[in-house]
Amino acid sequence: MSVPVATIRTFRGPDVVPHLDAVAALRIGVFRDWPYLYAGDREYEQRYLAAYARSPDSVFVLAFDGDAVVGASTGIPLADDTEAFRKPFDARGIDVRSVFYFGESVLDPRYRGQGIGHRFFDEREGHARRLGRFGMTAFCAVERAADDPRRPHGHRTNDAFWIKRGYRRQDDMFCELDWQEVGADRPALHRLRFWLRDLGPA
Repeated sequence: MSVPVATIRTFRGPDVVPHLDAVAALRIGVFRDWPYLYAGDREYEQRYLAAYARSPDSVFVLAFDGDAVVGASTGIPLADDTEAFRKPFDARGIDVRSVFYFGESVLDPRYRGQGIGHRFFDEREGHARRLGRFGMTAFCAVERAADDPRRPHGHRTNDAFWIKRGYRRQDDMFCELDWQEVGADRPALHRLRFWLRDLGPA
């Protein structure tokens, strides 16, 4: 059986609007799995993605199989993002205007193992460099307890991949976001750890 192959296209700001519904559906589907266990909220997704699309310097890197969106990765100037993401940088004394923030990357499991994760980082980092005013890229990721009984057997974190990309795990930078987990009655607060990289040349 042949492995499906995706093509990568990059969109800036409002240019991505025709694809936002597809990206929202993909995010809900992928984030339902470990470690986010996100129950999904279409209205929230539409608001969240629309805020990214309004930023003229944001970037959406999409993976397509034909006309279908099978992967998506986002980035935005941190100064254009919400206070929840800016606050840890303010507390550290880092000028948010110097930081380009990477939102989540999601990819249909059938298309993994093709190097698309690296392409997502390459395209977003290249976009930030071309804008010419950012010295740092950053993202955050949810953390789960090592003994969480919901952890799938054999699950490996992305830490090694991120370290290879030059990102540094921050011991004192976190943000807190709430979302409703699969099977839960109400939203709960989750802690996400930041990872940073000096942007530098390609």
